[in-house]
Amino acid sequence: MRPTVHDIAAAAGVSLATVDRVLNGRPGVRRQTVEKVEGAVLRLGYVRDVTAANLARRRVYPLIFVVPGGPNSFMRNLETEIRAAAERSSAERTAITIETVPAFDPGALARVLEAIDPASVAGVGLVATDTAEVREAVARLTDAGVHVATLVSDLPGSSRTHFCGIDNLAAGRTAAGLIGRFCHRRHGKVLMVAGSMKLSDHMDRAAGFTELLQAEFPDLEILGPVEANDDAERVKQAVMDALETDPEIIAVYNLGAGSRGLIEALSAHRQRALSVVAHEVTVHSRQALADGLFDAVINQDCGHEVRSAIRVLKARADGLDPLSAQERIRIDIFLKDNLP
Repeated sequence: MRPTVHDIAAAAGVSLATVDRVLNGRPGVRRQTVEKVEGAVLRLGYVRDVTAANLARRRVYPLIFVVPGGPNSFMRNLETEIRAAAERSSAERTAITIETVPAFDPGALARVLEAIDPASVAGVGLVATDTAEVREAVARLTDAGVHVATLVSDLPGSSRTHFCGIDNLAAGRTAAGLIGRFCHRRHGKVLMVAGSMKLSDHMDRAAGFTELLQAEFPDLEILGPVEANDDAERVKQAVMDALETDPEIIAVYNLGAGSRGLIEALSAHRQRALSVVAHEVTVHSRQALADGLFDAVINQDCGHEVRSAIRVLKARADGLDPLSAQERIRIDIFLKDNLP
């Protein structure tokens, strides 16, 4: 059986209250007594259950989530999941605050991170823009002992603690495999539309897509990526312009948001036999699948990502390692036939 605090107290010849004070680093215990307790811990091989200890102490974990504002449906779904987690705060012993920043504004994101008092939080979760100023702001927090988790879009090369999101290189490769098969040996061009190449998830999706399409479907030529800042009107205009000027386009891959604009552009060109793959199941992409405008939607579970970030930040605050298998976010592929 695993040794308990009762075993430590008996081996050290002290009270349970003294053992508790030593294990929790509280003052009021003589150095000689501390050494007795620590010696008993080593001899017995005692491993402290930090989670149970914090539960007994009713520890609360203050967490801050920073997400982009604006009309992006997926980001609003992500924010909804964070708010749902905040409503569960009493059960999960968290105190969650949400900050929104303008989308694609690394300066605004960095300023919010720099304004955080490290002494007031147990962890920070953010959707990252991959720039030097954001990495520096994250480094300031981690240097002060605050664990930082990125959601959806990672911050490679930074000191962040954990990434809660899908493998976006694999997601891009998946999209290329789908489009290659949907086009079925046809020759032509694939229009790639991105939000911003300052986002690591968009960069990775574009790289994975390009790598696999060029290797396995050389008859398909890639146009773009055209950056539209996930703005529906800009996506609509970019796709309309491309379709009207280039009759060789036979497929579209939208690796970001702005699906409403893509849907409007495709609706105006229903006579074209276009294969279309987009990301994230929203009200709009779901309808586009049902209407046959989209062939497939690659999805990530934003609720899982939020729950994962909370688990990881709480574990790291306790000095524990998260369970990697539990925190893996899977890539889902939806057709109109398997929509939940």
